[in-house]
Amino acid sequence: MQTRDELLKRFETLNEIGVALSSERDLRRLLELILEAARKFANADGGTLYRVKDNHLVFEVLRNDTLGFCMGGKTGKAIDFAPLPLYGKDGSGNHTMVVAHAALTGKTVNIPDAYAAVGYDFSGTRAFDAQTGYRSKSFLTIPMKDSAGAVIGVLQLINSRSDDGSQVEAFSQAEQQMVESLASQAAIALSNRLLSEQQEGLFESLISLINSAIDEKSPYTGGHCERVPMLTMMLAEAVDRTGVGPMSDFKMNDADRYELKIAGLLHDCGKITTPVHVVDKATKLQTLYDRVELIDTRFEVLLRDLEIAHLKGEISAEDRVQKVSELLSDRDAVRTSNVGAEFMPDAQLAVIQALGKRTWQPYGQAERSFLSADELENLSIRKGTLTRAEREIINHHIVMTIKMLEALPWPKHLARVPEYAGGHHERMDGKGYPRGLKREQMSVQARVMGIADIFEALTAGDRPYKLGKPLSESIRILGLMMQDKHIDADLFEVFLRERVYMRYAKRFLPPQQIDRIDWAKIPGLNPELREFLIEADAGR
Repeated sequence: MQTRDELLKRFETLNEIGVALSSERDLRRLLELILEAARKFANADGGTLYRVKDNHLVFEVLRNDTLGFCMGGKTGKAIDFAPLPLYGKDGSGNHTMVVAHAALTGKTVNIPDAYAAVGYDFSGTRAFDAQTGYRSKSFLTIPMKDSAGAVIGVLQLINSRSDDGSQVEAFSQAEQQMVESLASQAAIALSNRLLSEQQEGLFESLISLINSAIDEKSPYTGGHCERVPMLTMMLAEAVDRTGVGPMSDFKMNDADRYELKIAGLLHDCGKITTPVHVVDKATKLQTLYDRVELIDTRFEVLLRDLEIAHLKGEISAEDRVQKVSELLSDRDAVRTSNVGAEFMPDAQLAVIQALGKRTWQPYGQAERSFLSADELENLSIRKGTLTRAEREIINHHIVMTIKMLEALPWPKHLARVPEYAGGHHERMDGKGYPRGLKREQMSVQARVMGIADIFEALTAGDRPYKLGKPLSESIRILGLMMQDKHIDADLFEVFLRERVYMRYAKRFLPPQQIDRIDWAKIPGLNPELREFLIEADAGR
């Protein structure tokens, strides 16, 4: 018989456990807590927690002190036992099995001695005992019901031990009531966690839907939306575990990781508003099609006119050869200029500017400029394929990303998603966009995403306007950007020291793109880091 003080202490413990259960976010740890709390209340030697899934009872956690079993949950090894059916092949309820009976009826079953029990099939228990030398005696099987009264799991405890642990006793009525109270609280906590996981799953599916819509608009951005979040998490985890340097104090918990993951998945959601012809602009003259073919046609007309003039005797053969050569050279210059590059030479630009001043006369029409103002502007682009106006359209996607994300009613644990996702185009010197934030105004997570976004773009081989850069060249460019205060120097050091770049490269880059890095040619590295990287490469 329990004393008043003992009962009071158990109720206090029950309340403490209820608080712990309600705050636990990890499902496996939650299930483990439920079983261990129940075993403690009833002083049970062993126990199993099952969840109801698809008309079966699935093993989630199994513990037995005497046999040393620690399976399932957060800390145990995987359980490979087959699920227990709730119904037979004919559709009838499986009431011969105690746990199935409890799940089907929603009622507690308290059995003092399994070997003397009538109405239940304990042949499997007897076989288990014979194999292990264990003696399964008292059983307490309690269904776990959600707020709607549906059974979502079953707790089964085995062998209640006496206070001194020397004997196995039947589970008392007081123990049954306490475990039933615990099971009621646990079921609510479990139901809430499952509901939360369902909501998170739905939310992530909606994010995937948005990214799929962007991917449908432009297949070139689909890989980017997938790879940047992965690289972001790789670098963030490296910063979390680093034990040296200015970033050694940065730590993340599971909630922080989930928040950053969501931000990474949504970092380019504003691209859903960006016109496809700008996103996929592979050449300078491309809109719905590559307009270089129109200019080719003009050259063909001029070449034809030269041929006619020569046949009419209006120009000599020598003049014809010279002018044809000049036209073909100019045509090649247009075709070369139409392809985006890192830098357009002055001599090449001069040829395009000269063509912009040339005129021609289509048959039966008035004389006009050989290149239209729009064609001249596009062919004169010094770097890449985008005009200033088109680049502003591309840059506007981050404004739309922030606008879209800030319009959502984020829960507290995801409140920083807009800031993380919206900061990956800012610079450490305040010259980035859209808000011109400086390093001290940005979170570590936003700065991490900035490096991930740039490195992915440098190495990506699925863009319509460029090939993926070799690993060494990508690292060199990041070094220059670090010197230019574009990216965070401390995070760049972690990126290199923890070899995040190599883990990413081995997972996402083709072998021919993973070349040897000459660390002496990487700008901005301090001597100690450079020596470390040289030694690390030698040891790989």
